[in-house]
Amino acid sequence: MAHYESDITRFLQDLKAQKPNLETEQKQGRSLLWDKQVDRELQNGFGKARVAQKSYVYQPDDKRN
Repeated sequence: MAHYESDITRFLQDLKAQKPNLETEQKQGRSLLWDKQVDRELQNGFGKARVAQKSYVYQPDDKRN
C-alpha cells in the first residue's frame, strides 16, 4: 500500500494540474479577508467604549406598575 493514493489526493492533483495558479489565487483571496494589520490601541479603545448590555434587553428603562 505504499503507492496508494486516495480519490481526494488524485482530485487535488488533477485540479492543481488544470489550474496552476490556484494556490496564488487562494492566497490573494485570503489576504482580502484575513491578513490584516490590527491597530491594538484602537481595538483597546473600542473595548473600553463598549456599553454593557442589560440582562433583559426588552425591559423598558422606566418601571411602571
